[in-house]
Amino acid sequence: MEALAFTTEDGVELEGELRLPGGRPRAAAVLCHPHPRQGGSKDHPLLWAIRAELARRGFAVLSFNFRGVMGSGGSYGGGAAEVRDVRAAVGDAARVAPGPVLVAGWSFGAHVALREAVGEGADGPGDERVGALALVGMPLGDADPDLPPLPPTARLATFERPALLLAGEADPFCPIPDLRGLARRLPGASVHVVPGTDHFFWKREREAAAEIGEFAERVLATGSPGPPGAADDAP
Repeated sequence: MEALAFTTEDGVELEGELRLPGGRPRAAAVLCHPHPRQGGSKDHPLLWAIRAELARRGFAVLSFNFRGVMGSGGSYGGGAAEVRDVRAAVGDAARVAPGPVLVAGWSFGAHVALREAVGEGADGPGDERVGALALVGMPLGDADPDLPPLPPTARLATFERPALLLAGEADPFCPIPDLRGLARRLPGASVHVVPGTDHFFWKREREAAAEIGEFAERVLATGSPGPPGAADDAP
């Protein structure tokens, strides 16, 4: 694991970690953590499991803390300024491995990742470096009224790249009917519901991570991965 720091377009320095696979990276991925004001950080068993699974499949994985979290500079930006954090992380990850970047986010991180990818507030097609999205436990409905609203349907429809929408069937923050409704607004989206779990995927972290790994490898990975098991994580 390699500690790193990178700077956003508004001058905030963020802390992160880069997990490299056992061989030459096939592609790069960025992980976005849950709500900073609810204890969210890059250090959580679900994110560790996703990081390990992606690295095992040959991805270089950048995990980072949003502004105001632990060693990252700045202060909480209400989910709006954090779009810049994701944009900077994508840029840093893209320098590690060529080609499109997978952005995976959980909860608050999923909400911010989607808005960054589709180009919130932009006139163009969004961040074209983002080749695919994996959105876990996306807060929908009345889950977090303080978050900025999602972009309108016309803007979401411009993101035609693959997107995996993953949720536990009992997730109170990500109602499955609302998730399926979001999928209909994203042309390349698919939905996977994990039975018998909720927003936190307790003891089901590896199952959720495997879904993301299979999706990522199918839609993005090229070249030869490193040796199996070379990047296993431990909490």
